[in-house]
Amino acid sequence: MSEGIDTTNETDGQKAASDWPARFETLAQEAKDQRLKRFYEAGCVSADTPMEEVPMVAVDFETTGLDPNHNSIVSIGVVPFDLNHIQLSGARHWLVKPPLPLHQTSVTIHGITHSDIDKAPDLDEVLEEVLDSLKGRIPVVHYRAIERPFMNVAVHWRTGEGIDFPLLDTMAIEAFLNPNRQPTLLQKLRGRKPVSIRLSDSRVRYRLPHYPSHNALVDALATAELLMAQIRHHFSPETPIGDLWL
Repeated sequence: MSEGIDTTNETDGQKAASDWPARFETLAQEAKDQRLKRFYEAGCVSADTPMEEVPMVAVDFETTGLDPNHNSIVSIGVVPFDLNHIQLSGARHWLVKPPLPLHQTSVTIHGITHSDIDKAPDLDEVLEEVLDSLKGRIPVVHYRAIERPFMNVAVHWRTGEGIDFPLLDTMAIEAFLNPNRQPTLLQKLRGRKPVSIRLSDSRVRYRLPHYPSHNALVDALATAELLMAQIRHHFSPETPIGDLWL
């Protein structure tokens, strides 16, 4: 994938920075919130860093809906890893209380109830812990329209400042690898089905084990394993991070 992943259809409206290390330096100078300043001061690897040398962290959010401007984060799961090791000892999971009451639809999806979050902290109370788990690492997600935009809106609402960072999107990689995943009419008539790039379906293609979905920590682990399989099957440990990040 020397030409990199196409970002022209990025749904969160953000484009990959041409030089993330330089952007982090600028953001560190501009940040007023000390938690954000420390996050940026930890730096970012350069675009030519081989994947095998990149410290990463798989991230997954459970939310009350899909619109970061009208919905909220209710749980966060993070799992640090690299191409050779998943560091379960560093995995973290937070329940956070959304500003507005839960809707029954979201409860049905992720199973987090009012009683679960009744005594949960606001995101602001655990923001430093969350940022500490991310700093110095490249976040890895499955579907970039959730974690980065939700984090940006949530942080801005609490600090008056947004947040920006590069990430790897395992769904975007699967989309790149399966450009003809929607069958033509003739192919449909012949029985061909669309190729799903959902997390669980993507894992099946790499013969990864089935995990129950819609738990932020479990989904973060599933995403870490999926990226490791993608690199092993389609790329190389020497692939520059700049070919894959967004």
